Amino acid sequence: MTTTRLRQRQQPKTDSELEQKIEDLLPKDNDNVLGKAYDPRLMRRLLRFIRPYKRQMILAVILMSISSLLSVAGPWIVGQAIDLGIKSGSLSTLRLWTAVFIVAAIGEWVTNRGRVRILAFVGTRVVADVRAALFNHLHTLSLNFYNRYSVGRLMSRLGSDVDVLQDFVTWSITGLARALFSLFGITVAMLVLNWKLALVTFAVLPIMVFITNIWRVHVRQAYRSTRERIALINGYLNESLSGIRVTKSFTREQHNSDHFDDLNRAYFNANTRAARLAALFFPAVDFIGSLATALVVAVGGWLIFGNTLTSGVLVAFLLYVNRFFDPILELAQRYNTFQATMAACERIFALIDTESDLVDAPNATALPPLQGRVTFDNVSFGYKDNEPVLRNVTLEAQPGETIALVGETGAGKSTIIRLLGRFFDVTDGAILLDGIDIRSVTQASLRQQLGIVLQDTFLFGGTIADNIRYGRLDASDGEVEAAAQAVGAHEFIARLPQGYQTEVGENGVNLSVGQRQMISFARALLADPRLLILDEATSSVDTTTERQIQQALDTLMRGRTSFVIAHRLSTITSASKIVVLDHGQIVEMGTHQELLARRGRYFNLYAMQWDSGRRAYSLN
Repeated sequence: MTTTRLRQRQQPKTDSELEQKIEDLLPKDNDNVLGKAYDPRLMRRLLRFIRPYKRQMILAVILMSISSLLSVAGPWIVGQAIDLGIKSGSLSTLRLWTAVFIVAAIGEWVTNRGRVRILAFVGTRVVADVRAALFNHLHTLSLNFYNRYSVGRLMSRLGSDVDVLQDFVTWSITGLARALFSLFGITVAMLVLNWKLALVTFAVLPIMVFITNIWRVHVRQAYRSTRERIALINGYLNESLSGIRVTKSFTREQHNSDHFDDLNRAYFNANTRAARLAALFFPAVDFIGSLATALVVAVGGWLIFGNTLTSGVLVAFLLYVNRFFDPILELAQRYNTFQATMAACERIFALIDTESDLVDAPNATALPPLQGRVTFDNVSFGYKDNEPVLRNVTLEAQPGETIALVGETGAGKSTIIRLLGRFFDVTDGAILLDGIDIRSVTQASLRQQLGIVLQDTFLFGGTIADNIRYGRLDASDGEVEAAAQAVGAHEFIARLPQGYQTEVGENGVNLSVGQRQMISFARALLADPRLLILDEATSSVDTTTERQIQQALDTLMRGRTSFVIAHRLSTITSASKIVVLDHGQIVEMGTHQELLARRGRYFNLYAMQWDSGRRAYSLN
């Protein structure tokens, strides 16, 4: 009973309540603004991606022109067959014009098929080029950018926005030209055949224009609402499937199902509104076409009775009337496509134009092979203005030393190693490697000499060997296995059915947390770095596994300068220097024994961990 009442409270009772809920979920930025139907600045930039395929586009336009010309000629050919063949009783003439019509129809089919094939190729290539340019540019941006921009929005840019361009290139560019060409050709043909009947047909155009404008305004919002709601559905599906383990752990299945029902219902409502508009507009256009046909039949019949019009011309004219409204409909539909394309271009090019706030200096040089001396010279840093995370940090590590960073959460430990890898630039002070300011060398040459294992282990799709080899693609199978043996991962890998060729699954889902962490150790160590950075690297392994890899780590860190962050203070007792941080400042520094003898901050942290560990052991 309680669950039923809860579900009733969670479900909106009316469509207006549902719409308000959906509006609250939509992003409050301008990502969904449609904007102009045509922006010359954006169009010029888009044409840069189309320009490499200009020969194909020119050929497509030529084929489009031929097919449109043949299409416009069709009714005239029929009229000639009637007047010169049927009316005159000449069977040979009828056969001739019938053959001409068939040849024109075949020519129209061939040229249309060629145009579509060419544009499908060009559209696919342009999409691939834009997506590659966007993907490559995103890899040049700093981590600070990703702190501000959600992954979901980036996936939308790489996915749906780029796909809009394919539809535009494949169909809209030549579709618009074809519609205009056909409309012009049909109008000229009608005026040439009989200007009186042409004026009768054009008499219904004001009604057509009026209805089209009303439809265009309303359908714009309807299609926009549909796109927004399907985006919410896709985002929630991705989130729900990615977090399915958490969902099941907290028995949130029913609540998630209720929320998805709301999103699905909102999409259904938006789609229904768009369908209603289409159900009103297209039959209205058909009715206007029928009205124009009726007027032409009436006036044309009167002209035939007066011997001022032939039956062949009337039939040809009726065929033209039947085709006259098709290009007008296409132009109305292309308006929304153009709006969506301009909005997609605006968002895509805004990303491409985003400059990284962390770039190599114009005169940056490659970092020479390191000896391993690291100096933090009065370093200060903040992720946001006026919110310092590090304050006047001065620290020096000699080649081969192990520096352990300890402190409570938020003390600045991870920030120090992010600055060392130059994922962010210091606000004040400098970081020197062998006396070289890291801002004066290229980022690539710096990180090639770093081995980093982060707290949040990430494995890529592929095999275990692929993931270990990720930072050094030319490593042999023997070197991969040696790295795994060094960190104690070889034993569990060898027990797997396919060994090093075992697929890890999405982010290592087929492996335990500890196994993923050990593979990340092997990945970092295979690169043979001069500087080794371990950020909570053993936080995800149990005590037994930690003991197994600690000895291997001690051996591997020997001769390398290492920075280690660990909540388990027992793992860093042999460090050359322990740095205790508090609110972004160094409050203590020394060896394990020196800091215990001072009975200061480190002593208190170590004592608390030792006491809690002893109590946990006694309970077991």
